[in-house]
Amino acid sequence: MTRVTVGGTSPRVLVAGVGNVFRGDEGFGVEVVRRLERRPLPPGVDVADFGIRRIDLLHALGDDYRTVVLVEAASRGGVPGTVSLVEPDAARAGLAVDPRVPRPFDPAALARDNGKVPARTLLVTCEPSVRAADAPWEMRLSEPVGAAVGVAARLVEGVVAAEIGRLVARRAVRRTV
Repeated sequence: MTRVTVGGTSPRVLVAGVGNVFRGDEGFGVEVVRRLERRPLPPGVDVADFGIRRIDLLHALGDDYRTVVLVEAASRGGVPGTVSLVEPDAARAGLAVDPRVPRPFDPAALARDNGKVPARTLLVTCEPSVRAADAPWEMRLSEPVGAAVGVAARLVEGVVAAEIGRLVARRAVRRTV
């Protein structure tokens, strides 16, 4: 697992790339995280490539993160290369959920069973060119998914900046009360 810690403060946000780099578009999350590792992010952010090691991800969720941003390929019924921001908790609360659309991997639900989960989980997904079961055994992304890596990296940067701002504001409000 590659892990990059940004800044001198304790990590509050985890950006986790998941997926199988040997299965074409399934490696999307890992590729986005690799790109983010080379970019400046706010203090308090960890960027990690978990690949297919979801048990390692479950353990990391217990490391006192306030927010986790998962990045992965997920078939949601869209056009290949479509990048989406999904908040699983909102989906569970019944907000804008289409029951015909499969849900992406939700580690927060699994982590709850283990006792620890970040307060907020966000997913940045990309529609693959083929279903996971039909993904080719190759180490390259399809053209539309490869083109979406930069879009997703910018989206993650924006989400992380907003989350850090929200967490800092919340901490400031608690100190003044």
